[in-house]
Amino acid sequence: MKRYVPCGVILLLITGVIPGVSQDAASIVKKADEKMRGNTLQAEMTIRTIRPAWNREMQCKTWMKGAAFAMILIQTPAKDRGIVFLKRKREVWNWVPVLERSIKLPPSMMSQSWMGTDFTNDDLVKESSVVEDYTHSITGDTVIDSRPCYVIQMIPKPEAGVVWNKVIVCIDKKDFLELHSRFYDDDGKLVSTMNGYDVKMMDGRLIPTRFEMIPADKKGQKTEMIYRSVKYNKPIADNFFTVEKMKTLS
Repeated sequence: MKRYVPCGVILLLITGVIPGVSQDAASIVKKADEKMRGNTLQAEMTIRTIRPAWNREMQCKTWMKGAAFAMILIQTPAKDRGIVFLKRKREVWNWVPVLERSIKLPPSMMSQSWMGTDFTNDDLVKESSVVEDYTHSITGDTVIDSRPCYVIQMIPKPEAGVVWNKVIVCIDKKDFLELHSRFYDDDGKLVSTMNGYDVKMMDGRLIPTRFEMIPADKKGQKTEMIYRSVKYNKPIADNFFTVEKMKTLS
């Protein structure tokens, strides 16, 4: 059974309006983004890279504060232990313990694979902003796993330095859960699809706890990101998110 079932398209084409929609697209995307992030977030995650001939698993810990700050620490496997990624406003840094050096990642690397997974660097550290860097429009509605959802098209603003040329997101109308996203390149070609699953309560907040990123042109390949624990809205000082702090986390 397909998870993505478009409906209401004819009415949209005739009138430009979807009945029952009382919120604009940008505010819906903002609510979904804030629902997942909170004011601050501390989480433990498992990331599984799945290939036809092999699988790989990483354990990670992440800290986020609003849209400006994020830190990701790799805990396992042993060969990657202590690798850290830092986002501080529009800067992204990487600390590699075996090299004992921190590296500032240029914007051109945001579209590259994060640690060999099907997520990009931008997917994980969020240099771009889904709220500020895109123009949003509601293009339809759909039902995913019995949840009515908005279908929202996101087109980058001319001045935005973002990875994707277009993103289609499906956001639950009741709880503002992002359950399905499709990412397109500059040629309008589908690159990857992300689905959210296993919706459950985590620290008093209903969220998808498993995300699956599936590349469009690589059969039998995907990456899963699973939230094992989440804590929301615990105070984190801005000075936690520094290049100096990266070196001490492991």
